Amino acid sequence: MSSRTSKLSVIPLGGTGEIGKNLIVLEYEDSIIVIDGGVKFPDEELLGIDLVIPDISYLEKNRERIKGLFITHGHEDHIGGLPFILPQLNIPIYGTKLTIGLVMAKFQERTPYPESLVHTIEPGELIQAGAFQVEAFRVTHSIPDAVGYSLLTPIGRVVYTGDFKVDYTPIDGQNMELGKLAAWGEEGILALLCDSTNAERPGVTMSERVVGKTLREWFERAEGKIILASFASNVHRIQQAIDAAADIGRKVCVVGRSMESVVRTAIEMGYLKLPAQEILIESSEVDKIPRTGLLVLTTGSQGEPLAALTRMATGSHRQIKVEAGDMVIIAATPIPGNEKLVGKTINHLYQIGAEVVTKEMGQVHVSGHANQEELKLVIRLARPRFLIPHHGEIRHQVALRRIGHMMGYEDKDIALTQLGSRVELSAERMEFGASVQAGSVYIDGLGVGDVGQIVLRDRQQLAQDGVVIVVAAISKAKPYTRISGPDIISRGFTFMKDAGELIDGAQKVGNSALTVQLEKDQIEWVTLKSALRDSLGNYFWEKTHRRPMILPVLVSI
Repeated sequence: MSSRTSKLSVIPLGGTGEIGKNLIVLEYEDSIIVIDGGVKFPDEELLGIDLVIPDISYLEKNRERIKGLFITHGHEDHIGGLPFILPQLNIPIYGTKLTIGLVMAKFQERTPYPESLVHTIEPGELIQAGAFQVEAFRVTHSIPDAVGYSLLTPIGRVVYTGDFKVDYTPIDGQNMELGKLAAWGEEGILALLCDSTNAERPGVTMSERVVGKTLREWFERAEGKIILASFASNVHRIQQAIDAAADIGRKVCVVGRSMESVVRTAIEMGYLKLPAQEILIESSEVDKIPRTGLLVLTTGSQGEPLAALTRMATGSHRQIKVEAGDMVIIAATPIPGNEKLVGKTINHLYQIGAEVVTKEMGQVHVSGHANQEELKLVIRLARPRFLIPHHGEIRHQVALRRIGHMMGYEDKDIALTQLGSRVELSAERMEFGASVQAGSVYIDGLGVGDVGQIVLRDRQQLAQDGVVIVVAAISKAKPYTRISGPDIISRGFTFMKDAGELIDGAQKVGNSALTVQLEKDQIEWVTLKSALRDSLGNYFWEKTHRRPMILPVLVSI
């Protein structure tokens, strides 16, 4: 197919219409490149699920055409799915130094990824990936080494911003490469795939330096130990917290598996600088340090049930105990859906007598995403022909479309996508093509994708109404008779000792259903079980207005 008639396809498999599990596919003729591969954390409805990753069925079918996977930065919603995704594809991956370091640390927990496929890149370096000439450019975000990507194709340049905000005073002194964006804008950008997370928020996002100043003020007021909960990957915030602790003479203890892993990797790679080596102590040494001389850096800012802060708040953490008078700083905004979990943790902390500091009480957290004025700046510099909002729920995408309208774009120039949408670009037009398979894959323990909607529906039914097991023994030969049972066992439905009348009635109903079936010339086990399920289901609904899961267990003797 000639490049004159070929179209460039943009296919989001994650991170659009949602917050999390970012993964986007760009396709031109026989070349595919992938950007990011993140996770999303489960909401309350996903009972027992540990993580949610994108469905990569489309990539598995087209594995031979994939020229590489490019990573924007080291946050979980961009790299957390890679240990599950990459082994299925076995493709080259590219990322900046810290990002690759964090990805490799994740692979050490599972099966190592072949080093020959791992490439560390610098912003400005050109990589030819099939029909794509890929160049990373530096952006400012809440983690060092974050980049966006320019993708030069035979029909034009596409720019993917990745997660960004325009921070004019970044902690590491590395400014966003706005000049490069402006230069590409002068040459002509076909499409801008733009972070839309904060598109509803007016003004500009505050610099991360504001947080450092605020943390220092709170640290100086603390009378007990200080516990700071933040996202593990927010290396800039960790750096500022350690610097403030050093200035006021506190030792620092890092607690939580992901926090420990990120801090260790960032120190080894030179992205986290310790004022003195002895400032870090192990959690086993905490008891030897006075409360007034300790800062604990920990995970759990989202109220996750198994995270370190949650266990400290409930008194179940082995090493760290929260005491009355301690200060707990939650330096993060709850991800939508986590508000109840965070609120529960805060209530536990107040009950202990701790002082709790959240972003509502002062600037202990600022977003890593661009507000409206920064988005306008980037769009104005890039001057793309087409605008594709990404990284956000539909309301965020619509908000970015409104910004586009203010800047002269019409609806036909802006694409609002869903998971699996195929946006087809030519030099003159943007339109939607045939969608591809997309969605969510659930991680439960060691299982990847073995829990689907049917299993989740069963779990929800078990959680809501419990289970009733009906056990009966039936003769193997004619005349068919009931040898024993039906015995009723209930779990999560009713307390057996207090429900004698209900259980007796259930046994009678079950006995009647069996008797009717056993009088037939021929019996089928499926029919017997179905009869028990239907009759007992109706009985329990009539008596309790609940629908427990009914499991018949029939034994042939």
